[in-house]
Amino acid sequence: MTSHDPAPTGPLSIALVSEHASPLAALGGVDAGGQNVHVARLAAALADRGHHVTVYTRRDSPGLERRVPLQAGVEVHHVPAGPPEQLPKDELLPHMPAFARYLEQEWRVRQPELVHSHFWMSGLASLEAAGSLRLPLLHTYHALGTVKRRHQKAADTSPPVRIGCETKVGLGCDRIVATCRDEVVELAGMGISADRVSIVPCGVDTQQFTPEGPVAARGPYPYRLLQLGRLVPRKGAEVSIAALARLPDAELVVVGGPAPERLDDDPEVRRLRGLAQDAGVADRVRLTGGIPRDQVAPLLRSADVVLCPADYEPFGIVPLEAMACGRPVVATAVGGQLDTVADPATGRLVPPRDPEALAGAVAELLADPDLRRACGEAGRRRVLGRYGWARVAAVTESLYGAVLTERYATTGVR
Repeated sequence: MTSHDPAPTGPLSIALVSEHASPLAALGGVDAGGQNVHVARLAAALADRGHHVTVYTRRDSPGLERRVPLQAGVEVHHVPAGPPEQLPKDELLPHMPAFARYLEQEWRVRQPELVHSHFWMSGLASLEAAGSLRLPLLHTYHALGTVKRRHQKAADTSPPVRIGCETKVGLGCDRIVATCRDEVVELAGMGISADRVSIVPCGVDTQQFTPEGPVAARGPYPYRLLQLGRLVPRKGAEVSIAALARLPDAELVVVGGPAPERLDDDPEVRRLRGLAQDAGVADRVRLTGGIPRDQVAPLLRSADVVLCPADYEPFGIVPLEAMACGRPVVATAVGGQLDTVADPATGRLVPPRDPEALAGAVAELLADPDLRRACGEAGRRRVLGRYGWARVAAVTESLYGAVLTERYATTGVR
């Protein structure tokens, strides 16, 4: 073949690397959220297109099998790096050299055609392993250290080297797969040119998340507000609680966090309950704890308005899930929510940390059932047109093909 020949086509052998976010993990814990869903759904959707996908994630329990099938065409491979127990993701960096060595050994025997790493530590390990074997590497950050440090300041528990490592990965990989426009701007501020970046949004399962289907039981209040996600301060549950004090006919259901039987021992739960008590709304706030994935859509359908009031949000899958269920969304105008929530068509965007603005936007929607219905219908159309996993996988596949073609044109080898 000459350098003018196209890269070979057909099913690809793809390695997705997600060091802390296993597609098998239960959602709602401190380190289990949107990335877990993204990796699982992307792997499945790529397999549905005929590719063979292996997801490499850290072995965090002694009882895990080395290889676990997820579905036809997808296998989860548990990498022995560090102790086989759950560790906070911010404590995993010392184990990344072992993770990288394992990937390199594995890929020398079962070589993928390309690698797609997720989160900065996966990128660091993949850059080392893929680089030694000259494998094409794409990277998705899911969150950037510059943003986290800006918002959390001294409370940021990320390793001090994180931002430097993220820059190294961005400059060393073949292509960055950003999830929103805001991320491209942030990367430019890190010295990473936009011509190294392509935008592919996260997706949503439009068959699981639908307007029709089971609806969770409602409380005795005229209106239900729902917030869903990890129970960490940056997600803004305290802002929702403060806004509730201005919405006397509504209840607030906060979904996420530890298992229900461990709620009373959780410091963030105790803090939020105290804030609700101080605001005089404790009787209208319910914290459910983490729930099984199959209960999410029924809860979303039970809401009049879904709240997404995070201080910052690298992408945010919850607005898509709510819109797919035909529910209006009031979200903060940050990160990926600037792309996904169309104000005024599908809901409202408000400033972060502003309970008054949040309450005002919600009150407008609660006062007008026709407006809520119109926003919900527009949200469903928007999701179907842009964010279904089949479409996301197709765009990702085309990006893989472009990277392979570029590699082939340069080296003559795919």
